[in-house]
Amino acid sequence: MLIEQRSSLRGEISVPGDKSISHRAIMFASLAKGTTEISGSSMSDDCLSTIECFRKMQVGIEILPANRVRVHGKGLYGLKPPTGPLNAGRPGTTFRLLLGVLAGQPFNSILTRDEHVIKKPIGKIVSPLVQMGAAIKGRDNGNLCPLAITPSKLKGSAFELSILDTYIKSPILIAGLFADGETTVTEAVKSRDHSEQMLNHFGADIKINGLKVTSHKIENLYAQPVEVPGDISLAAYFITAALIVPNSDVTIKNVGINPTRAGMLDVYKSMGANIEILNERIISNEKVADIRVTSSSLLPATIDADIVPRLIDEIPIIAVAATTAKGTTEIKGLKGFRIKELNRVKALVAELSKMGANVRETEDGMVIEGGKPLRGTVVEGYNDHTISMSLSIAGLAADGETTVRKTQAVDVAYPDFFSVLNSL
Repeated sequence: MLIEQRSSLRGEISVPGDKSISHRAIMFASLAKGTTEISGSSMSDDCLSTIECFRKMQVGIEILPANRVRVHGKGLYGLKPPTGPLNAGRPGTTFRLLLGVLAGQPFNSILTRDEHVIKKPIGKIVSPLVQMGAAIKGRDNGNLCPLAITPSKLKGSAFELSILDTYIKSPILIAGLFADGETTVTEAVKSRDHSEQMLNHFGADIKINGLKVTSHKIENLYAQPVEVPGDISLAAYFITAALIVPNSDVTIKNVGINPTRAGMLDVYKSMGANIEILNERIISNEKVADIRVTSSSLLPATIDADIVPRLIDEIPIIAVAATTAKGTTEIKGLKGFRIKELNRVKALVAELSKMGANVRETEDGMVIEGGKPLRGTVVEGYNDHTISMSLSIAGLAADGETTVRKTQAVDVAYPDFFSVLNSL
């Protein structure tokens, strides 16, 4: 993909529906009594995997025009035994949340994943559910798919999660809906609360008290209309572009700004970014707003581990913004997170360095010496959408032309990304 330096970006855009919220809307609507209309849903392959799994449990799900989905829910205890294995595909979200659902069902099921990720260990998700009484068997003592889940009586339990284990919160809380007694999760830091908010939207009684979240057995969930807000992780690329390209004024409409997810906005504001939150409102239990961004002279920042769960997906694009800030930005606390496991930090350091940035990897993050002009060159996207899109935004502010190679993953993650960028 060829990216040319831009002198300004101006316009009003929207971004696709939030995938994390879309997964949960489809899943909890399937478990709710009645028919739920979902608007603005992500129609990514990931979310289609969630739809297909629930269709196999006899839930009627219609995919309608304009990113709408109609779910004819069966109720919390109305799913039917699947006739074959349930394939959660690639997304970890589908797998984790679905395992929490299946752990409480009165029928046998087999849960597996796409061949590209089937070798990933999943013992950390299985272990707390087994502690609650779930009967889950799999290869390597339940550490590898496929998993066989058989009916069992769940009991409420208490869990304390480290900063690296927040991803197992949702399956525990979902299983808690089927368990006798209370199920509590206490987090080391506040992590995304989309499951809590969406479950309560459908009539659950999830209690949130600081870092402690409590789930308990309920009679049922009940259908409610859902509007899925725009994905802030996708909006982040356009926010950053407007910040670092001169003479820019961009508004992104209807973006989810859930405080447990919008850490990027806090970081950018601490860097002196000109960001306005407009038309703020609550829709389907989620905070939504329009975000107006104008060009800014950014200051450096120190990003500590405690905020990382609130902006982990945005780390690569924040690093791009930091290359334009005058001073040293340090990002800490990434060790053990997927961004490090996938070598995204290493890839980003290598490619931004080709563009003239002074950036280096540390044991648990990265350091960016900002303020040095970027220059256009040939860089690698590693067929990773976050790297490809981040380097494309960097190219908008770089002298000359930037060619980003191996960007095929963008076509899957956000097919309209480049056309929306060109519209500004």
